[in-house]
Amino acid sequence: QVQLKESGGGLVQAGGSLRLSCAASGNRFKFNVMGWYRQAPGKERELVAGIAGGGVTTYGDSVRGRFSISRDRAWNTWFLQMNSLKPEDTAVYYCNADLRSLGQGFWGQGTQVTVSS
Repeated sequence: QVQLKESGGGLVQAGGSLRLSCAASGNRFKFNVMGWYRQAPGKERELVAGIAGGGVTTYGDSVRGRFSISRDRAWNTWFLQMNSLKPEDTAVYYCNADLRSLGQGFWGQGTQVTVSS
């Protein structure tokens, strides 16, 4: 069965950086779109970043210019480099992958990112 697992979350001061990783296992096909979402307490899950098969990326408005998504050649591991972190970036971050559409398909269990002032 396909499983996704995030790693790299933790505590960081405002202005600092973190690098999240997502590893996929058990998949029987290559994903065509991978991404990251986040959810803060009391808020709905929102898109952070996504990357499609052609290498095209998309970012949520609140993170554009600060975060960067990338993937390995095998498309089974992808990353979220987070720079210039702000307290409002505090959330549980989830990785996501699907054959066609971002926000569908498979999800990781989440990793906590906490940014202190």
